[in-house]
Amino acid sequence: MQRLYDFLRRHPTGVDTFWGVVLLGFSMLWVVSKASSVEPLAGHVCVALGLSTVVALRRRAPEKMLLLAAVLGLLQLAVNVEPNIGDFAMLVIIYTVAAHDGPRWASRLALVGGLSAATLTQLRWPTAAEAGLGAEVFFTVIMTVPFALAWVLGDSVRTRRAYFAQLEERASRLEKEREAQAKVAVAAERARIARELHDVVAHNVSVMVVQADGAAYVLDAAPDQAKQALETISSTGRQALAEMRRLLGVLRTGEHQEAGEYVPQPDVEQIGDLVEQVRSAGLAVDFKIEGTPRPLPSGVELTAYRIVQEALTNTRKHGGPDVGASVRLVYFDDGLGLLVEDDGRGATHEMYEDGGADGRGHGLIGMRERVGMVGGTLDAGPRPGGGFRISALLPLKPAH
Repeated sequence: MQRLYDFLRRHPTGVDTFWGVVLLGFSMLWVVSKASSVEPLAGHVCVALGLSTVVALRRRAPEKMLLLAAVLGLLQLAVNVEPNIGDFAMLVIIYTVAAHDGPRWASRLALVGGLSAATLTQLRWPTAAEAGLGAEVFFTVIMTVPFALAWVLGDSVRTRRAYFAQLEERASRLEKEREAQAKVAVAAERARIARELHDVVAHNVSVMVVQADGAAYVLDAAPDQAKQALETISSTGRQALAEMRRLLGVLRTGEHQEAGEYVPQPDVEQIGDLVEQVRSAGLAVDFKIEGTPRPLPSGVELTAYRIVQEALTNTRKHGGPDVGASVRLVYFDDGLGLLVEDDGRGATHEMYEDGGADGRGHGLIGMRERVGMVGGTLDAGPRPGGGFRISALLPLKPAH
């Protein structure tokens, strides 16, 4: 049954042609039954053939079939072809044109033709003249109702079809927007993870390299200092592994992870520990906090920590020997200020402006991205008296 239904939907003209042939058969039976009284017979046959054609091609060429139906109706009036079963094609074409998503003039013409058909028929072949004017008007109204209903039904189908098409278009558009948003979210998450991995690897590995070099240098002369350096390397490596495990954990899907496997996100309170770790690696750092510390949004806390971490890492990499640094945290009423300075050699213009043609300088790029995500501002560049300066202002909102 479903196959038959699908076949009929794929061949609408064939279905309409079948009903056109059926209508032609009934029309010809009427002509034959009236053969002795109808004049001229050729006119009746032409009208019957024409109305059957209207039904057969109604969906292939609805506007043309409407005009053909109008011409046939006028021909009926002209050659005195009385209303018969073939005129059912008028109702069919009025419904088809009203339901078709075509030019509006065709729908309006179908409505006007349908409303005037009964009146013209009553004027041409009065059936209730002896009953008076009231009976004629009543009969005309009754005969007009089917044409009006055919148009209203067709127009309702067209409106409903347009409404569903609009819903489908909106759903398709929303689906595309969701896909685009999902891609943006994935890209943002990948960038965030890349920044986190860069910060973890660059900082901790640089500390381990410095400590390893120091341990190798004093291994024979000062074994206690070498042992302390190795302990620092060990603790720094564990910390790096813990943070990398947390970051890589968000990439896993469908796996149950114990909450204890991941370390919490770094915050402002851990900047002191970070400074101590850098000091133990041989970099002199002056650390001060101004203002009254208070809880901050987690995004601001992580951003502040990563900025200080990256800045001190860059100082160790590019500052040269005997470099010193200072870190200032200033709590304002509406923001958190960060100032990290060193008195070393600084960095080249390409490093802090363009990111470097060789792919270096991504730490400063990551800083700007982080600060931008929390709505802050960042300035990085050489100090007037030598060295390098990084300053940032992060807006504060009450932590909930």
